[in-house]
Amino acid sequence: MAVLKVTFTKTKRDKLAQVLWVLNWVSVITGVTLFSLGLFLKVEILKRQEVMSDDIHPVPNMLIGVGLCACGINFLGGKICYDCVDTTKFLRWKLIMLPYIICTFFFTFCILVGALMCCFMHHELERSLYQGLHNAMRYYKDTDIPGRCYLKRTVDMLQLEFQCCGNGGYRDWFHIQWISNRYLDMSKSEVVDRLRSNIQGKYLMDSVPFSCCNTFSPRPCIQHQVTNNSAHHNYDYQTEELNLWQKGCRQALLEYYTNIMQSIAIIVITIWLFELFVLTGVRYLQTAMENVVQLGDPDSESDGWILENSLSETARYNFNVIKNLGKCCHVGDDPNIDVPSIDPGQNIQETGPSRQIPLPK
Repeated sequence: MAVLKVTFTKTKRDKLAQVLWVLNWVSVITGVTLFSLGLFLKVEILKRQEVMSDDIHPVPNMLIGVGLCACGINFLGGKICYDCVDTTKFLRWKLIMLPYIICTFFFTFCILVGALMCCFMHHELERSLYQGLHNAMRYYKDTDIPGRCYLKRTVDMLQLEFQCCGNGGYRDWFHIQWISNRYLDMSKSEVVDRLRSNIQGKYLMDSVPFSCCNTFSPRPCIQHQVTNNSAHHNYDYQTEELNLWQKGCRQALLEYYTNIMQSIAIIVITIWLFELFVLTGVRYLQTAMENVVQLGDPDSESDGWILENSLSETARYNFNVIKNLGKCCHVGDDPNIDVPSIDPGQNIQETGPSRQIPLPK
């Protein structure tokens, strides 16, 4: 028994074809939207690729690819639906429509996968930001090394723009040397003692770069000797709110990109539902037009459906088809396996006398 069977008159079939033609062109616009969203996300990632690893580039790449495929598939679908108004033109697409519907179904599945990737990439994004920020802070001081000289400006602009400090917080700067040795006065004993006191020979101190300073704080920025109460008047770093950005840059960037991803996911899911609706209409049009061709009367009523048989029968039929294909590929089932081959060197007389083809007179 057919699943979701609907009877169409000639007028309803024509209207369905015209509506689907319009919807396929709308779907071309949604394909452009997918492409634009993927391009926007890729640009946003590339803008801050110095503080990220390369773990999240597949998401925008997939959106870009799916968007391009959507433009091509829906453009072809619009042409097919436009020709389905005329039964004679439909015959040109009859053998193509079912493969087209199958390919479009898998394409809509790819759209859903893209939306899910946007929703569930929080951990991958956090890991990418952690590793990228960790490396950027390590190379913050290397302003005289080619390939790293831009990282100081990148990190400073990042902390000022997103009002953040460090990877997970401002204390992360306490555990790395962010001042280059070329700017240290080695003639001072306290500098030499600090370098010698560290097992790795790093100049560590409880200070942060200027970009960590909270611009809204009424007090002048305390960026050096942050944990030394005696170094500053009327200051207690444990009780007083510091005039440094409290949020880590990993959390700030994670919130920024998560909002973008969630917005993109909502749009992509909406596009997926729309594409599924259009695909359902194309399936009804295909089955209704095929039944018209079988009846031989272009003006007669015809039935359209989603599945010709029930879901269990369709699954059983497809399983048997796949199983038979597997049997055909098995060597033991070759019907010519036991046919003896003729030896090329065998005497020609054993095969019987040859016959000469008479020439026309």
